Amino acid sequence: MTESTKINFRYRRISQVSDITDLVEMLFPGNRNQQHAAARILLALKAASEPIHSLSYLEEQYSISRRTLQRTRAKLSRFGLIEHVTWMNTRHGGQQGWKRSGRMSTALRQLADKIDQWRKDDQPERLLKDEQLVELLR
Repeated sequence: MTESTKINFRYRRISQVSDITDLVEMLFPGNRNQQHAAARILLALKAASEPIHSLSYLEEQYSISRRTLQRTRAKLSRFGLIEHVTWMNTRHGGQQGWKRSGRMSTALRQLADKIDQWRKDDQPERLLKDEQLVELLR
């Protein structure tokens, strides 16, 4: 049986994530090449004190294909784990390149807060609104 390529985002799986290998295994299931590339990208950015202009040096240093590196970098960027800053960004003093991002963790915190608000909000008018919205889904 082949391994699933869907992200395993179940609450029990998330509670078991303890290091970078668990994280990339969860985000890139079934693709060992992308798991390796993602781990290398994240570790390189974690070790850098400023944005890295190009990640292409990882291709030769760790025998990662260009296609795998680019696809993995794009996925990490879409997830919000890394971001590209331009020289026009004043927060980084005119530097440009790739850096770690807090977008994913911020978005997940916001989602968790919204779920908690919804779960705790039992006002009659809110329940009526939710019921009406669900009716529109039919």
